[in-house]
Amino acid sequence: MLMLGACAQSPQKELDALCSEYFPAGEPGAAVLVLRGDELIFDKGYGVADMEKGTLIDGDTFFNIASVSKQFTAFAVLQLAQRGLISLDDEVRTYFPEFTSPIWEGICIKHLLSHSSGIPDARSGYTREQRVNGDEVLATEYMKTLDHLNFAPGTNYEYINPTFVLLGYLVERVTGEEFTKHVTDSIFRPAGMNETLYFDRDHQDLIPRMAHGYEYEDVTDMPEERTATEGSDKPKNWYEYDFGEETFFATRPDGGIYTSTHEFVKWEKALRACYAGDAEALLSKGLIEDAHSPHTLVAGSSFSDYQNRPDTWYGYGWFIEDAAEKIIYHTGDNGGFKILAARYPATETLVLVFANRADWDRYALMKSIENILAN
Repeated sequence: MLMLGACAQSPQKELDALCSEYFPAGEPGAAVLVLRGDELIFDKGYGVADMEKGTLIDGDTFFNIASVSKQFTAFAVLQLAQRGLISLDDEVRTYFPEFTSPIWEGICIKHLLSHSSGIPDARSGYTREQRVNGDEVLATEYMKTLDHLNFAPGTNYEYINPTFVLLGYLVERVTGEEFTKHVTDSIFRPAGMNETLYFDRDHQDLIPRMAHGYEYEDVTDMPEERTATEGSDKPKNWYEYDFGEETFFATRPDGGIYTSTHEFVKWEKALRACYAGDAEALLSKGLIEDAHSPHTLVAGSSFSDYQNRPDTWYGYGWFIEDAAEKIIYHTGDNGGFKILAARYPATETLVLVFANRADWDRYALMKSIENILAN
């Protein structure tokens, strides 16, 4: 378990040395935060948020948290279930009558939430312009004519983004509200996340203290967990790698939130209030426990490599590592952004690494942080 103990060097110094090695000064870097109970035991920024302006990263810097955004979409859907407006066992086609193919029979909301629907990511043939500027409509258009599933609903795991975009549309159809406004009003603001917002391609100027994502080489075929080129004396020629560049996805329900580590701490406290059964909590204890329960086995899936590790499951909007100590986490990758948000319920610990560069091994850093906190 993650228990702070006596050691020759303080955990704070060990964490600082570790993160300084991962995120050198003068380059794109990361905001790193560790919360234990109500105590902020580590909170430091490394590197540069904006290479052109020279702005340094700290806990108030805003990053695109990419797929970590999925938990907010899931939470919004669970709120609808709590209000009796939907059931997680409802078939998706109940709310999307345009999906007329027989393949939609038996695909339920819970399958979208747990990446177990069998719906493939069949987007293909896009022009560069579509890849750069694609929106929610483009991301889900193929579903109207989809004629096959990769597996029967609920029988396997395949991590895809379009099904979470579909959940965003579900929220809109049930509530009659625009998705980002609904989440802002029902989750962000009640949780005290007063600056957190969704990406808006027409109003990027609204993002406060924004970090840009960066790369320095072609990453098209790079594995998810990778490290910087070793043994090379070549200088890193960093270039901006977010909206306007080829692989930054501008859709919102699957990955469009911009926030800071300091703002995310408020979200952690809102989740704890749900577990405590507080009268003003944003979701019931039973529903948040259900979201954080293992629903889909990730380990060993032949359909998706994403977070495919031993003892790993997917709940509703969160990954669960169910080994010696339960870890509830999510990762995010978009353009040059690489994100980790991990909860350790047994010790009420939150570990956040929000980075605007992707050339680091996230899982290795996560385990190194765990080891430091365990000593």
